[in-house]
Amino acid sequence: MDFKQIQELIKMINKSNIGEVSIEEKGFKLTIKQKEEPVQQLIAAPLQAAQPVASLAAPPVAAAAASAAPSTAAEKPAKAAEAPAGNTVTIKSPMIGTFYRSPSPDKPSFVNIGDEVTPGKVVCIIEAMKLFNEIESEVTGKIIKVLVEDASPVEYDQPLFLVEP
Repeated sequence: MDFKQIQELIKMINKSNIGEVSIEEKGFKLTIKQKEEPVQQLIAAPLQAAQPVASLAAPPVAAAAASAAPSTAAEKPAKAAEAPAGNTVTIKSPMIGTFYRSPSPDKPSFVNIGDEVTPGKVVCIIEAMKLFNEIESEVTGKIIKVLVEDASPVEYDQPLFLVEP
């Protein structure tokens, strides 16, 4: 099962009333659990470093892993979520991890304010479990605001960019 299939499975389970799904294939086990509490309450949960690598839980693990961020950083996404105007589209994080605006420190950013984006254009990278995942735009428009600082932790479904269609 590849990463895209896992992401799609998480999205489908989030939209359904299914509480938990477990899949086992050739030494690979995947467990996805539906969140039971609002993410804001889970942010205060302690970080558990001994999480099994092959076990994924949708937003609850995402919130617990991001709890290492200071509380002020946890407040910034909430303010950023209020900022979108009616005529903008938000590009959100499809996973938890560390947000990077460029492929490496000595390279230019994928996108800057004022840049045009089209579906499929890479806008950033999110590092999750030692894997660097390119995040592509799903909309056409112009970047009007970058909502996350470079090299900062992001949570599942956290707004990253505002795009004017």
